[in-house]
Amino acid sequence: MLQNIAEVSIVPIWSFLETFGSGQPLEGMFTIGLTCSLVGTLFDAYAFYRYQTLRGH
Repeated sequence: MLQNIAEVSIVPIWSFLETFGSGQPLEGMFTIGLTCSLVGTLFDAYAFYRYQTLRGH
C-alpha cells in the first residue's frame, strides 16, 4: 500500500521535472535549483544595496 502511494505521488513530480529538464528529471532539478539560486542572489544583492542606501553609505 505504501508503495502505491509513493508511486502515485512521484509521477506528477517526475513529469514536472521532465518539463524543465528537456525530458531529463535530473536536469530539471538542476535547472530549478540554478534558477532559485540566481533569484536568491539577486534578492540578497538588492537587500544589501537598500540597507547600505538607508544607512547613508
